[in-house]
Amino acid sequence: MPGPDNRRNDRTAGAAGKRLRPLAPWRRLSQALFLLIFFFLFIKTDYTGTDRLEYAVNILFRIDPLLAACVMLAVKGLVALMLPALLVVGLTLVLGRFFCGWVCPMGALIDLCHPLLRPRKRRTDTLYPALPYLLLIFVLAGAFFGLPVAGYIDPFSILVRGLAIALYPAFNQAATGFFTFTYLEAPGFVNVVTEPVYSFLRATILPFDQKYYTLVMLSAAVLLAVFVLELVQRRFFCRNLCPLGGLIGLTAAAGFFRGYGGNDDCKACRACRKVCRMGAIDEKRRLAMTRCVLCMDCRDKCPRGLIGFRFSPPSRRPAPVSLSRRAVMAALGGAALLPLFSGVRSMARVPDPFLIRPPGSLPEPEFLGRCVRCGECMKVCIGNALHPSFLESGLEGMFAPRLIPRIGYCEFNCTLCGQVCPTGAIRELALPDKHTCKIGHAFFDTDRCLPYAKGIPCIVCEEHCPTPEKAIRFREAVVENDRGETVTVRQPYVVDALCIGCGICENRCPLPDGAAVYVTAAGEARNPEHALPAADSGLYPPP
Repeated sequence: MPGPDNRRNDRTAGAAGKRLRPLAPWRRLSQALFLLIFFFLFIKTDYTGTDRLEYAVNILFRIDPLLAACVMLAVKGLVALMLPALLVVGLTLVLGRFFCGWVCPMGALIDLCHPLLRPRKRRTDTLYPALPYLLLIFVLAGAFFGLPVAGYIDPFSILVRGLAIALYPAFNQAATGFFTFTYLEAPGFVNVVTEPVYSFLRATILPFDQKYYTLVMLSAAVLLAVFVLELVQRRFFCRNLCPLGGLIGLTAAAGFFRGYGGNDDCKACRACRKVCRMGAIDEKRRLAMTRCVLCMDCRDKCPRGLIGFRFSPPSRRPAPVSLSRRAVMAALGGAALLPLFSGVRSMARVPDPFLIRPPGSLPEPEFLGRCVRCGECMKVCIGNALHPSFLESGLEGMFAPRLIPRIGYCEFNCTLCGQVCPTGAIRELALPDKHTCKIGHAFFDTDRCLPYAKGIPCIVCEEHCPTPEKAIRFREAVVENDRGETVTVRQPYVVDALCIGCGICENRCPLPDGAAVYVTAAGEARNPEHALPAADSGLYPPP
């Protein structure tokens, strides 16, 4: 009675010489379609004249199984916003690692740029096959122990953050500069063409306003490094680094969709190994479903039609990946021990007073645990107030959003950051709640404020204060100005109970360098222990 290998050989040998219908064009069509959807949602993550977003612009992050697992491990509970990721897990069990080859926008862009970034030396074997799984262990364990680093290595976070903070604003500046030049300098007949083009771009592609951010170069460098690594090995990031790919690959290995390779009829042919972009085919032409992204190049390029895919039961399969016990323990130990050092830093005792989080943000530990560093809230911010933080909250807080009032301010009637947050790190607030949500507090530097320091009248801060009952008011005072004249001026002060810390007073202060009014995180609503002391609390000295 023939064994299973012989039966397989009989089936595949019967396909030899037959011309199979190519599937790679369908894969490319799927990649193009999902890439267009991604860019459409990315562009729609912007202010369009209303306080409501029309599309589920954050769906890419909500279907990410890696981010879903990390967020739930961080909060030690179920996060309903991330449950759509179960759909990807379920489809992977049925169809294999299709997401990486047919859906993922990062993979599609890498494949698109491959003709320009061909590796100098073709490598069929993956350079660091165990590294994605070790990173996966470190990221998941880190989320559980209080070291949220998934957003640093997750492909969607890298892609959206790099585009939102660096490439998209640079593209808008270049386009606006070019069309401004043609409008001012080009002959009239040129403007007949360029002005309609610019109007079309403004209505469809370009953002509502030009944005400026911190960490622009770093965000761009991280994203561009993913593509430059193509010069080392095709799909280097996907094969050697991506923990999301590792998680999806492990799920695919436990699923029902299998690929079968060649047999003795292959002889010396290695066409499948040469075209495999993921190094998923070994010397014996066996397909590793942990790495196979179903690009179908091997199937379409096989000269004898011996490679294919089918459904089979998940029993009697070899281990999907081989990891040394020492490496696994190092990944787990690092994730467990590093948070201990974080807990004894000075910022754990005295946080940065100028670290202001968006309205609706959760308390800091849960906020950092949920935040996936996607940059969506920064992109959608009308006032260009939100920026990626650097080390203000430690290494684990890098790229999380913070408000910098001197650059931008929190729009009083805007709730978009809460709508766009995919994990609930920023709660979606109703507009009345947003109006009273305190994210910080304004203080005056009387050594710089013009009415205090120089006796010069100035009411800019009070004019721009958005609260219905002005949080900035005036006291009349008799002072001596810098010319020695005695004058009466109105000196501003802050009403503690009304200030919400939006930062527009600091943003609009007319002083050319540092503002005379500054906003700190004092009194923020998410931390009741930071409440400002009342006048009758006994903390103020008697007059």
